[in-house]
Amino acid sequence: MNPIPQSLLPDTATCEPDGSLSIGGVLVSVLVAQYGTPLFIYDEAHLRNRCREAVEAFGVGNVVYATKAFLCKAMARLAVEEGMRLDVDSCGELYVSMEAGL
Repeated sequence: MNPIPQSLLPDTATCEPDGSLSIGGVLVSVLVAQYGTPLFIYDEAHLRNRCREAVEAFGVGNVVYATKAFLCKAMARLAVEEGMRLDVDSCGELYVSMEAGL
């Protein structure tokens, strides 16, 4: 079996000497043991880096995060902190954004 190319993994992902995967310095197996599966793991450093790349390419205020992709208060705050606007299309999305203090 071929390993997954590093470019497809989050920025802080590393393959440990025993072959296990860690993200942000935390073993994925530990997260699975604690929270079970399926489990979505978001790498804050990776998300911030991608937001910064987009803002650097298009300018502050010219990049809009599509909240339909994934929205919670933390993600809304992160996108705005990195210079993005939010695309809010429903009362629920507006509510979450307002609850995030935006």
